Amino acid sequence: MTYTADPGPPALRLASTGTLTYGLSVGEVLGVSTLAGARLIGGATGLGRIVQRLNVMEVPDILAWVKPHELLLTTGYPLRNTPQSLGRLVADLDERGLAALGVKLGRYLDDLPAEMIEQADRRGFPLILLPDDVGFDDILNQVLTDILNRQAAILARTEEVHRALVQIVLGGGGLQEVTDELASLLDVAVIAVDGERRVLAGSGPQAQLEAMRAALLEGAVRQPQGGAKAPGLLGYGVQGDHAVVPVVAGGFDHGRLIAYSAGGALRETDVGILERAATVAALVITKQQAVAAVESKYRADFLRDVLAGRAGDDDRVISHCTGFGWDLDRPVAVLVAELDPEDSARARHRVAENRGARTTRTGEANSDPGTREDRLAQDRLAAALTTAVRRRDRRAAVASFAREVVAVVGVPPDGDLSGLSALVKDATTIFGEHQGLRWTFSAGFSRTVDTPVALPEAYDQAVKAVRVGRQLHGVGAVAHFDQLGVYRLLSLVSDAAELHAFVRETLGELAGDDDPEAVDLRQTLQVLLETNLNVAETARRLHFHYNTLRYRIGKLERMLGAFTDDAHLRLNLTLALHVLRMRGI
Repeated sequence: MTYTADPGPPALRLASTGTLTYGLSVGEVLGVSTLAGARLIGGATGLGRIVQRLNVMEVPDILAWVKPHELLLTTGYPLRNTPQSLGRLVADLDERGLAALGVKLGRYLDDLPAEMIEQADRRGFPLILLPDDVGFDDILNQVLTDILNRQAAILARTEEVHRALVQIVLGGGGLQEVTDELASLLDVAVIAVDGERRVLAGSGPQAQLEAMRAALLEGAVRQPQGGAKAPGLLGYGVQGDHAVVPVVAGGFDHGRLIAYSAGGALRETDVGILERAATVAALVITKQQAVAAVESKYRADFLRDVLAGRAGDDDRVISHCTGFGWDLDRPVAVLVAELDPEDSARARHRVAENRGARTTRTGEANSDPGTREDRLAQDRLAAALTTAVRRRDRRAAVASFAREVVAVVGVPPDGDLSGLSALVKDATTIFGEHQGLRWTFSAGFSRTVDTPVALPEAYDQAVKAVRVGRQLHGVGAVAHFDQLGVYRLLSLVSDAAELHAFVRETLGELAGDDDPEAVDLRQTLQVLLETNLNVAETARRLHFHYNTLRYRIGKLERMLGAFTDDAHLRLNLTLALHVLRMRGI
């Protein structure tokens, strides 16, 4: 039969490497005038294969010379003496990614074996009988000219779109204007999202935008109204009714541009336009980040001065903070959140580092931000805490320092700080939404203060709360300064060796963790002291017989001294046990 192809949309496909490939589909090639008399005799399901180049088969070992996306033309001359090779030829060409095979019969081959046609149908590899009256040079000329014209048209349109988007940015436009232009050009819904699936901007039919937001929130493809699927973030290029391209700048993934059409109107040529738009979007995002970084540093520097007592009197501080949208002319408390170390060795290093910088406020010492992963985790902690704080108090001051995030948050007139605990819980949830993030953080609160001049002391209290809280309870601790008790005093001892010596001298054999019996006796001593030497209550808590506990008390006194009669010794023992509870010492 004679095949006349519907040209359809311009051909643009994704190769296995993820790069775009320009060309004509096999169906479009069959529609050119020089192939008007061509017949498709096999592989009809492969008409969508892309032709980028043409080649002529002149030697039997052609497989060494062919390339993907080629239309291979032959008269059969190289195979005239080995017709049995034709059956395997289709499979070999298909495995090498060729687009199609065109054969001219009559001179060297009278017909093609049935096995060859069956292979073509099975693999979806187009097998074409070429017209006798058309030369290969005519086919090469016209098809290559059409391919080049197609590439030129696609590139010209893409370049035109790129210039329009760049003009938007040069005119002061942002991501919203970029998505507006894209939605208008492609006649689809377009959204820009960051790496955490948060929508930064969007344009297009509201129903489609809502479907996309819902899919992003769920983290998976869902079925919106009408049965069409909304996109997820995985993949690249056209995928059914949506197209996705990454927004990358400086080797950092800033998110995705996603175009979505419920009617499936997206074409693969739109990927090229989205890629140009992604370049412009990356420019917008990096510009916004640069501006935000400068503003954030300015705010952080001023808040650092306030917390260090260098910002001036109350009136100046209050006036300056008003320009930032902060309100410090009210009862407030200081909240400090600090990333937890990843392992115990790092914990010991961080505690020693913090002690060495104790006389320096707000991270001015140890300002090295660490590895890229450290910086990324710090940025995410700042974003999570800022979001949580803004939900409860839009007039709060929030800033990220080198090793911590600090917030000065309003407190109710009754001084109830339970809202701060809920705030930290909210921030923990937001922080934990970042997939693959292995970090946790601890937080500490100060007492309530009524004037900016009291904020330096409140900041010191919050820093002490977060660090002592972590020592007591481990990573993820949340502590209030007023709840630290005697641990506030112990934390002031900067010489860890002195604390270790005190524990060893006071507890003796009970100071170590190597002997299970010593650990068990230490637990008995701790409960005895907590119950004020109430033997019956201690026996009940430890599930011991009364006589067993009396025996243990006798053994403890032989090891430690007559603590049941010596209040001073009991105080020393209690302090030593408190020191052991402080992790990282």
